[in-house]
Amino acid sequence: MRVIICGAGQVGYGIAERLAAEDNDISVIDTSAELIQVIRDTLDVRGFVGHGAHPDVLAAAGAEQADMIIAATLYDEVNIVACEVAHALFNVPTKIARIRAQAYLQPHYQDLFSRDHMPIDVIISPELEVGEMVLRRIALPGVSDVVRFADETIVVMAIECLEDCPVINTPLIQLSNLFPDLPSTVMAIIRHDTLLIPRSADHLVAGDVAYVATTKSQVRRTLALFGHEEPEATRIVIAGGGNVGLYVAQTIEAKQPKTKVKLIEPNLTRANAIADGLRRSLVLHGSALDQKLLNEAEIQDADLLVALTNDDQVNMLAGVMAKRLGCKSSLVLINNPDYLDLSKSLGIDAHISPRSVTISRVLQHVRRGRIRAVHSVQKGRAEIIEAEALETSPLVGAPLRDLDLPDGLRIGAIYRNGEVIRPDGSVRIKPQDRVVIFATAEAVKQVEQMFRVSLEFF
Repeated sequence: MRVIICGAGQVGYGIAERLAAEDNDISVIDTSAELIQVIRDTLDVRGFVGHGAHPDVLAAAGAEQADMIIAATLYDEVNIVACEVAHALFNVPTKIARIRAQAYLQPHYQDLFSRDHMPIDVIISPELEVGEMVLRRIALPGVSDVVRFADETIVVMAIECLEDCPVINTPLIQLSNLFPDLPSTVMAIIRHDTLLIPRSADHLVAGDVAYVATTKSQVRRTLALFGHEEPEATRIVIAGGGNVGLYVAQTIEAKQPKTKVKLIEPNLTRANAIADGLRRSLVLHGSALDQKLLNEAEIQDADLLVALTNDDQVNMLAGVMAKRLGCKSSLVLINNPDYLDLSKSLGIDAHISPRSVTISRVLQHVRRGRIRAVHSVQKGRAEIIEAEALETSPLVGAPLRDLDLPDGLRIGAIYRNGEVIRPDGSVRIKPQDRVVIFATAEAVKQVEQMFRVSLEFF
């Protein structure tokens, strides 16, 4: 696939890195010669210094032959115009734009990005995507990652197995026999930073992180089975009142009336604007690294600090300070992938990577075949994929136990006519079933082939 990426910042670089590793033909455009030089030196891509919305720059980057343009600069208007030019002059089939300003995304303006107005096929709002991820993580303490599939009926969680975890050292097949009415499947295991696709005879050990697929109604029971019965946070301190922080606070106010929120914002004008937009939350002006201000926010009694500023170092230090002052748990936003491994050693309980969230949304539209959703995990080492089975799929018809599935792939759940089916050996996949699969990066292409419309691959 030929893809043009406008913007070589954290998001653009991450997308280029992932797509180039899969042997796609990638061109990256940015006005910064320094960023383009870095991307040329480190990735197998073509780099072009220039304005991503200018026709001559797009032409030089190969827009006439491009299958997709991903406009991911920091400026919404540049992204919009880049997609419009790619459509009008070069007839690029798929156009994806990163849009940050919420004014563009109001429900009553939803027709704005239609083909008759601004011909953009996919809008990605990092703030909304990250905000939703933060809310899911707040709702499920005890998980280090969570994503929903199949109209939110299937939930995949990353759960750490502690020393007292009831299910450790028990073969996975035995867990299925002990709890036949529990539709939960261990899809993958992270052990000492090694990614494992388990078989039925394998077992979990203390320290493992298990990716588990279950139904929405059985999430709490599954967490309890793994020894995680942490109560939901009802006293939350949010550091950072940007778009994400404000969205999280507003949503909690609307949906969780018993939860008390205190929000810390360093910019006085912004703090006043936020205070006017919130009904019950207390807004404090100052730095999240100010111990006196944290004490004023009663951090010692808080269940959770959520650090959502634009500065990774502030987020991480705020998480460390909050824990030392008595806060029960911390969840921090980290943009720089180099900091992700460091966060756990600092005692930070959980983190969210906006880059990973955005890349997952892009991959959903890059993947070939009937791919409905993609969630990238473990810095791109694997993906959780929801795909729709076709009559031509090699998965259809035979019992799962008789399928010769490739290495690096495990089915976690099947969604059929509103019902979630646990994939035991006797289950047969039918056409139009939606299948949730955990696949290593090496197995992703095989998953795509399984769900392609064309017969040429079978």
